[in-house]
Amino acid sequence: MVTKSLSGIIKLTIEHDQAMKLSDRLQKWQQRLSQTHPKLKEKLNASLGAFTAIWLLMTLISQLQMTMEMELLVLASMGASTFLLFVVPHSPMAQPWPLMAGHLIAAVMGVSCNYWIAEPVLATATAVGLAVFLMHFLHALHPPAAATAMIAVMGMPEHSSIAWFFVYAVVTINAGCLLVLSLLINNLLPGRHYPHRDNHHKHHDQFIKQKNKATLLNEEDFHWALSQMEAVIDVSETDLVDLYEFASEHADKRNLNQKMKN
Repeated sequence: MVTKSLSGIIKLTIEHDQAMKLSDRLQKWQQRLSQTHPKLKEKLNASLGAFTAIWLLMTLISQLQMTMEMELLVLASMGASTFLLFVVPHSPMAQPWPLMAGHLIAAVMGVSCNYWIAEPVLATATAVGLAVFLMHFLHALHPPAAATAMIAVMGMPEHSSIAWFFVYAVVTINAGCLLVLSLLINNLLPGRHYPHRDNHHKHHDQFIKQKNKATLLNEEDFHWALSQMEAVIDVSETDLVDLYEFASEHADKRNLNQKMKN
């Protein structure tokens, strides 16, 4: 009887410890989630900007279509571009050059592959692959452009002048209008600047005054570090410096609090 009671107590203790550990993990996860997620104001700005941009883009395209002999479409890939332009407008992939060049490169590759490769599956895959390679080569990485390459192959008739109209009219007008709208809307929203400027956060000047400059990391250090990575890191050197400074300051405060507790 005593053995059963001890066994039950041990089992309850283990279950309690496991529950406490799980509770601690959930609290830490919730804390990290709340810290890394943008503020409500930023979420509202991104949503409002995206809504306004797509609404105006579709309105503009429908008005332009009345003045043109051929049908002018709003490309679905512009929805993905809108996400980048208003959710992460500071991203290197959301800047004007990648937006325009990425979509045009993808459109040319899509139309060319559709013309030269008869098998649709191979043509689509080749168009996307070539578009990615050229965007890499020309420093114009813009993920939504891959969808434009697929649309150029799958949605255009073969061996037709309409296909090239897709490049110089449809894609150019779609991407160009979206760029203008992004410039207007992002700069009207409070606290936003587009295109992204390589300016430090206002915290930067205060930080470098308090630290030993000989031990500080700068853009050159992060540029070298990024060149050592075998992958594309979608962040600028300036933003990395600002992140490093905030993290360093937070670490100093955390270490100071630990010393005070001890």
